Amino acid sequence: MANQPIDVITKVLEKVELQVDAELSKLNDLEEDELERLKEKRLETLKKAQKQKQEWLSKGHGEYREIPSERDFFSEVKESKKVVCHFYRDSTFRCKILDKHLSILAKKHIETKFLKLNVEKAPFLTERLRIKVIPSLALLIDGKTKDYVVGFSDLGNTDEFPTEMLEWRLGCADVINYSGNLMEPPTQTKKSATKFTKVEKKTIRGQQYGSDSDSEDD
Repeated sequence: MANQPIDVITKVLEKVELQVDAELSKLNDLEEDELERLKEKRLETLKKAQKQKQEWLSKGHGEYREIPSERDFFSEVKESKKVVCHFYRDSTFRCKILDKHLSILAKKHIETKFLKLNVEKAPFLTERLRIKVIPSLALLIDGKTKDYVVGFSDLGNTDEFPTEMLEWRLGCADVINYSGNLMEPPTQTKKSATKFTKVEKKTIRGQQYGSDSDSEDD
């Protein structure tokens, strides 16, 4: 009879241990189920991202392309949510500076379509969009022009601006998915900024376009 309390305690402990084991087993099952759900959700997200990437690439995203006419501009803009279009002229050397930076950004930000259009071939469109200074970037979202980058005034007023400066400026317009701090533009180049003067004028079918450059353009 003396051992009876010990036997009871032992049985109680065994029962408690079994209950604890059962609870731990439930928790393990829940954790496994949750992990499985997270894996499935992650996989689904990756599949959607890959499908979206392929869709963008099929529409000409991922590269900086020239379009031949203003008619092509409307069809290109219609099929993409975000578009950056560089209005350029061959004789304006600062357009070539923008070309270099836009080529880099087009590969980095495939969510956005990057185009260029010669103003000589698009008199109606340049007038409609009020393009007066070359180079100019038209920033479009959902087929509508939301902002412009006119010359280099927003990029530090220097030919030496880094690609990151243009990326930040496009991010401010929400025309690319910018991961940096929009409140702080990238560090400026240590070289002193060059002030631009608009001295060049050319007439395209009665429309004048100023150039954000000096007399070395021609």
